[in-house]
Amino acid sequence: MKKPSARTRALLGFGAAPLAILLAGGLVWQSSYAAFTSTTRSAGNSWSTGSVALTDDDRGVAAFSATNLVPGATGTKCIVVTSTASVPGEVRSYVANLTSSGATLGDRITFRLEAGTGGSFNDCTGFVPSGTAEAANPITTVAAARHDYATGGHAWPTAGVAAGESRTFRGTWTFDTTGLTQAQVDALQGSSLSADLVWEFRSN
Repeated sequence: MKKPSARTRALLGFGAAPLAILLAGGLVWQSSYAAFTSTTRSAGNSWSTGSVALTDDDRGVAAFSATNLVPGATGTKCIVVTSTASVPGEVRSYVANLTSSGATLGDRITFRLEAGTGGSFNDCTGFVPSGTAEAANPITTVAAARHDYATGGHAWPTAGVAAGESRTFRGTWTFDTTGLTQAQVDALQGSSLSADLVWEFRSN
């Protein structure tokens, strides 16, 4: 049998080199998928917000609506505020939208708000105050001191009970003309005053 020439052997050797490289590359590619692997996951993660709701039992009626006042007149009403928030927070009370006409009646109507338990709207039977009772002050003074959530009073921490948690507030007003002359008292005739009592909830 005729032996291949030196040139043929060289060509065969050259042709075998790319094949060897391809085979080696194939082995590397196969080996990259030969390691052991394992994974774990926490599936179904989700996020949802809580809800807040604050109501009272006034049924859309103003707690105080007094007319034809004379010096020394007074009145007391209760209102139950209920939080049905699903998250904890704090409720505070303040006075908003204070307006008056004629003489400064707001300086002569004193007001005191107490927090406690028992009673219902327009009926303070069974009301039991909690904490130290505050002194009565002219409603203009109250409104100046407590006019928004940051300055609000009667802080009530709520736990976040969606089924509802309540607190009763008792408000007492008096038309106080102590220290006024008869002329000053007479100047208050025909005056009027209006204000909103606000309870605001903010979550922690």
